[in-house]
Amino acid sequence: MPIIEMHLMTGRTVEQKRRVVAAVCEAAARALDVSPSTVRILISEHGPEEFSVAGVTAGERSESKTIK
Repeated sequence: MPIIEMHLMTGRTVEQKRRVVAAVCEAAARALDVSPSTVRILISEHGPEEFSVAGVTAGERSESKTIK
């Protein structure tokens, strides 16, 4: 049983999340030659202060863009 974890920034709509899990499930089932009913997908959402790149949070990046 494949278990897939997805980490997303908060703000995605329910429809977007439904589309992505459907597409990922289909791709994983096809690539692994398993039934889609065996595919599990977990979505974890993170706010702007819980996600960073190169030591700078997404919140800081967003602030610096609005200041300029």
